[in-house]
Amino acid sequence: MKRHANLFDKIVDINNLYLADQLASKGKLKQQSVKNHMKNQDMNLYALQKDLLDKKFKTSPYKVFKVFEPKEREVYRLPYFPDRIVHHAIMNVLEPLFVSTFTTDTYSCIKGMGLHKASRRLSVDLRDESSTKYCLKIDIKKFYPNVDHDTLKSMLRRKLKDKDLLNLLDEIIDSADGLPIGNYLSQYFANFYLTYFDHWIKEVLKIKYYYRYADDIVILSDSKDHLHRVLWQISGYLQDNLKLDVKGNYQVFPVASRGIDFLGYVHFHKHKLLRKSIKKRFAAKVKRGAKRESISSYMGWLKHANCRNLIKTVLPNEIILSIQHSDHTNDIHRRQD
Repeated sequence: MKRHANLFDKIVDINNLYLADQLASKGKLKQQSVKNHMKNQDMNLYALQKDLLDKKFKTSPYKVFKVFEPKEREVYRLPYFPDRIVHHAIMNVLEPLFVSTFTTDTYSCIKGMGLHKASRRLSVDLRDESSTKYCLKIDIKKFYPNVDHDTLKSMLRRKLKDKDLLNLLDEIIDSADGLPIGNYLSQYFANFYLTYFDHWIKEVLKIKYYYRYADDIVILSDSKDHLHRVLWQISGYLQDNLKLDVKGNYQVFPVASRGIDFLGYVHFHKHKLLRKSIKKRFAAKVKRGAKRESISSYMGWLKHANCRNLIKTVLPNEIILSIQHSDHTNDIHRRQD
């Protein structure tokens, strides 16, 4: 495996820091922390470069808060300057190196991938009904909090041999237990932490129908017994190599009888429905008289599933026509651009 060196200098290059600042501030220019930074942008970025070169950069204290959708989680937030700029500066250089290690079966937080692409591929593969009769659905127990720092650092050293960069990454990794949800770097570290597991699934176990979105995993087979063996092998691999455990709510079941609840949709062999909880939230918004813009965001979900009856039942005709007209106009503008 090729190990990459001489990356730290690219990260701390002032042009890269300005680019990182531009990317980190995208869509956030009205935030007060960004406004405060922009008043002294040049001075801040040159001071940040000096701290990085002098090895004095330290991760700032986190602000921790809870979110409750889709489930209760602790989210960690760092200040815009200097931390979020540093994270973007690192990923400007490291992203292509990380992505080069990923298989085509993982979809979370990767440009050109995403949940809709994963859902579409699952739907296409389910057309092979004889080979996809059964589903193994698992997730990893408290994945982000349980990522082992020493294991992650060892994996990074298999890919990188730039001492200054590794010391910087070590400092960021050790700034919180596990991987803090909300960190820009955490989503890439998370994918990288499981990338050799992905390769093992594909290249050693020779699993054809495999899909991973963060720590949510779906595997299809023509044999329920085969999936139970795979579950046992996965449990052993995760414990032995990554110090992780499969969550106790794993499922092995026939696809035809219940469908695969994955990424907001329930996937069957010949059709795909919206997850019941999302359907209920959509209907409740319409009933409360939500604005068209809010309803349009749900239409983005609905158009990827077999939901014509739901749309006709829940939405008034004038709203349907208004959204369709807006989508048509946007399509025309995109073609003209």
